[in-house]
Amino acid sequence: MVDVSDKAVTHRVARASGAVQMQQSTLQMILDGDTRKGDVLEVARLAGIMAAKRTADLIPLCHPLALEAVRIEFEPSGDDLLRIEARVEITGKTGVEMEALTAVSVAALTVYDMCKSVDRGMVLGPIQLEAKSGGASGDFDRGAHPDTIQRGD
Repeated sequence: MVDVSDKAVTHRVARASGAVQMQQSTLQMILDGDTRKGDVLEVARLAGIMAAKRTADLIPLCHPLALEAVRIEFEPSGDDLLRIEARVEITGKTGVEMEALTAVSVAALTVYDMCKSVDRGMVLGPIQLEAKSGGASGDFDRGAHPDTIQRGD
């Protein structure tokens, strides 16, 4: 692991996003809460939060962190796309980008798992860091960096 013992303790925030593209009927089924496995969005929200908390167990050399806040939000976009955004916060010596990315990834995988019986053609992604703040490396905001690759609609 990277030695963070000399780093300053600062308030750090990271936002990541992702999407699941699916059949229109699948998205409607999710929004109506009409699935055999239960409330897809609430289960995916819990899975994403749990994943953020376990990131160090999943990614080698990632620091275990005592997260202070994890928020997962879902928003339909058009007829066939479910957008996912995670926001993770900590006051600490290292950032929470990996935790936010992990939360989005596992939330998307959970949506897939809960709906695969009706739509095996779902597509996950892109999953990307949207913004981060805190720490010596400075802030990053994808919307403020025109040189970053922009994907999606």
